[in-house]
Amino acid sequence: MGQAWGFGSYGGPEVQELFDRPDPVPGRGEVLIRVDVAGVNPLDYVVRSGPFPGADGGRPFPLVLGMEAAGTVLALGEGVDGLEVGDAVFGMALTGGGTYAETTVLSAPHTARIPVGLSATVAATLPVAGTSAVDALDQIGLSAGATVLVNGVGGGVGLLVARLAVERELRVIGTGSSTKREPAEAIGVQFIDYTAGDVVAAARELVPDGFDGIVDLVGGASLRTVAPLVKDSRNIVAVNDMSVTEIGGRFVERRFDRENLERAARLALDGGLTPVITAVHPLSDAPAALAAVENGHSVGKVVIKIG
Repeated sequence: MGQAWGFGSYGGPEVQELFDRPDPVPGRGEVLIRVDVAGVNPLDYVVRSGPFPGADGGRPFPLVLGMEAAGTVLALGEGVDGLEVGDAVFGMALTGGGTYAETTVLSAPHTARIPVGLSATVAATLPVAGTSAVDALDQIGLSAGATVLVNGVGGGVGLLVARLAVERELRVIGTGSSTKREPAEAIGVQFIDYTAGDVVAAARELVPDGFDGIVDLVGGASLRTVAPLVKDSRNIVAVNDMSVTEIGGRFVERRFDRENLERAARLALDGGLTPVITAVHPLSDAPAALAAVENGHSVGKVVIKIG
């Protein structure tokens, strides 16, 4: 038996609950892990808020929150290659297993070994947030010296995008609220406080000729406000808003396979994809961890320490 935070029906934070459950049994193509650290992402509360195609894997309520985790392999399902019991791994629960739990099942094709020298805490931020940053910048494909606007730079994914962009020798301008300034500037971002005035005017003052690319983490009206700042709308990549195609941009093409996870881990180990982790919560405090992300108050990445 183990404890898990989940939800007994779709809705807001009020549907969340802590419950005991037997250790799940890994199915074909799955691995059972003892969770050391779970990452917290906006998608977690999106899935909790209402039916999300494929997110529950056909499992009954209560469903466990969370999609990314790092831990130790306890058992292998049928057809699993490249992983062994006892391996330290990180990966994704794509079939409704959830990761805010003492044990969970991960999808084996979307799980990789943690390289020596990389902490489980850092590894737990890579399956969703880390690979999002890699995929978004790869999709734009800007060369060293180009300018990129990171719209919504202060969150977990935004700071990873910015750090990797700086590592690739891009000039990075980022938008965010005043509380996000310090961590953004600490990694080399020229920061624009959207609460302090006209974002478009401030951006044009910094980059009069227009941006070579935009990575958007906000969507909606904010995306449409900054979109005219880019030279070519095809170089707008949105991580959360699929309607970006209506203005000529592209939605990020996600790659969750083991090869991309291993690549993200190497980048993190080399320092080019190191997350800014600003809050570590115990499992008992998981609702507060998710609330910080859901309310937009978190700076950088929030994780839940379980093991």
